[in-house]
Amino acid sequence: MYSFEPNEEQQMLIDAMGKYAVNDLRPAAHDAEESRELPKKLIGKGWELGLLQASTPEAYGGFGDRSAVTGALAIEEMAFGDLAGALAVMTPSLFATPILLAGTEAQKQEYLPKIVGGNWSPYTAALIEFNFDFDPNALKTSAKLSDGTYVLNGEKAFVPFAKDAEAIIVYADLDGVTQGFIVPKNSAGLTISAEREKLMGLNALPMYRVKLEDVRLPAENRLGGEAGHDFELILASMRVASASAAVGVAKASFEYAKQYAKERDAFGVKIAQKQAIAFMLAEMITEIESMRLMVWEAAWKLDNGKDDSAIAAYLANTGAADMAMMVTDRGVQILGGHGYIREHPVEMFLRNGRGFAMLVGLAIV
Repeated sequence: MYSFEPNEEQQMLIDAMGKYAVNDLRPAAHDAEESRELPKKLIGKGWELGLLQASTPEAYGGFGDRSAVTGALAIEEMAFGDLAGALAVMTPSLFATPILLAGTEAQKQEYLPKIVGGNWSPYTAALIEFNFDFDPNALKTSAKLSDGTYVLNGEKAFVPFAKDAEAIIVYADLDGVTQGFIVPKNSAGLTISAEREKLMGLNALPMYRVKLEDVRLPAENRLGGEAGHDFELILASMRVASASAAVGVAKASFEYAKQYAKERDAFGVKIAQKQAIAFMLAEMITEIESMRLMVWEAAWKLDNGKDDSAIAAYLANTGAADMAMMVTDRGVQILGGHGYIREHPVEMFLRNGRGFAMLVGLAIV
């Protein structure tokens, strides 16, 4: 059995993340989206709250143990404030968490202390490929073992902060199995696109294409070393993180639309009293609460090593993506013509919410 009551440490983290989301991320979100830039001070403040640090053991520079449940709770709170800001704060986790989960002792000692023990630094990861049939378990990017070194070839899309990254974990197909490889910056054959990705949403988050042309890496740069690693555990963690963020964005749209409906007059009554609006709001919160429970269950199964944790994570992610699309669309609809105006955040919630169908690989818990 598991409890729905956060423990004391989790509640403290939730409260801190919630305040950061409402007081810092949300007020900055509109200008960041329009200017396509997140203030470094804003990212740094979120980093100092210590989500990754609290998930890293003391032996590697942190002050806690990893918990997918705790991560899911925190990510939902941050995404409620702004998805781009939340993903920016969590970008170093794309690099650090896979190493914590699957890295060799040498990899953990080399990278984790300097990531979690210092200021926010752009370590990142590259999973997504710009193919209509993208499948994380059947990647087009390839890795070949040649004369004791791994040779990587392929192209990745939507890699956050790639231009300034100290190192990137690149996922590639090795003999039919997805494996991660640590690619340091300035590696020969590594090319980062000069221009950022131009997307429907998340314009404040800098993302780039990454090309690999005969990038040669020593054998010790394979995540997990010669033995490799279980990619399903990493992928499941990505899916739970994405689903958690989807719940946060959907909740933001619901709360804004609900407040608007309670204040907006039409024909002498608040529109929240109109049956059609009330039914939409009821359906929105029902779907949000249902998916939150699925996300929590998937996270709990990850923490407890359940055999079906990968399936639970997949179901939570696909369900949350659909839910976020429905809820954010309803949020715009409830505002009517105002929902289409950029001064109201529901239009941005909708654009960001549409991305969850392809966002796995941008967050991890």
